Amino acid sequence: MVNRVSTAGNYSAILANLMAAENRQVNAENRVASQKNGNDLKAFANQAETLTAMRTVDARIGNYQAQNDQIASKLTTQDQALNDIAGSADQVRQAIANALAAGDANTLMQVAQNQLHIAASGLNAQFDGKYLFAGSQINTKPVTVAQLSDLTAGPPIASFFQNDANKVQAKLDDSTTVTTGQLASDLGTPMMQAFQALQAFDQGGSGPLNGKLTAAQETFLTAQLTNWVTIGKNLTSQTAQNGLVQKQVDDTKASLVTQQNSLTIMIGHITDADMALAATDLSNAQLSVQATAKVLQTLQSSSLLNLLR
Repeated sequence: MVNRVSTAGNYSAILANLMAAENRQVNAENRVASQKNGNDLKAFANQAETLTAMRTVDARIGNYQAQNDQIASKLTTQDQALNDIAGSADQVRQAIANALAAGDANTLMQVAQNQLHIAASGLNAQFDGKYLFAGSQINTKPVTVAQLSDLTAGPPIASFFQNDANKVQAKLDDSTTVTTGQLASDLGTPMMQAFQALQAFDQGGSGPLNGKLTAAQETFLTAQLTNWVTIGKNLTSQTAQNGLVQKQVDDTKASLVTQQNSLTIMIGHITDADMALAATDLSNAQLSVQATAKVLQTLQSSSLLNLLR
């Protein structure tokens, strides 16, 4: 049996080879130009599901990172506010100690009024337009006291705090949740009670506290000094607690960066082209196109039609 060889059949085979070679050339050129193995999931065949899963995890980590950057900024603002509040308590303590040392309370109540204003401002601190120490009542000013006289006007101390009991929490990653919020009432109630005691004494029968100290005034201020030392220590502890949360946020951010870098490498193993291989494939594909084109040219010149002419 003799196989029949036809010009049309040869043309068809060579054209198919030429088209395949051109496709390989285009594919190689794309890999060289983009440095990627493909532009969509179809290009990664049986690794598409794995790639999708890794990209989902990568996106989730990115969301955590953006959220944690926001939390870190919030905690920095909160740290400043807590330091201001603790600083106010220390200033009052120092003013009482100075009055006892000098036997004179001439400026004590003025210092107390100034520090009340600073402490109230700290308790009403905001981040991104929201009150930090208001619990979930982020749009409600948590502390309404403005003057020392407000504290002895009749309403109980609790009435000056508008926050609720909800301490804000944040999820830093899939397994870590921290409490980032603190409450104005927790931070400020002991301080406001101490301010109230000073104001009541100043306005009472043993006052005013504006000159040389009497024996009764010295006894009262000595007790108050101990109270303000305790208030300052507690506020410093709350500031330190905020610092611990800041450290936890920073550690989690660093861990997420490590995870994201590892994922980037793993994704790159699938999506990034081997440039040496891509260059070799491009050279081979170009050579294949040229060879096939040469064969096609030769076939055209060896056609029976050319002999009949």
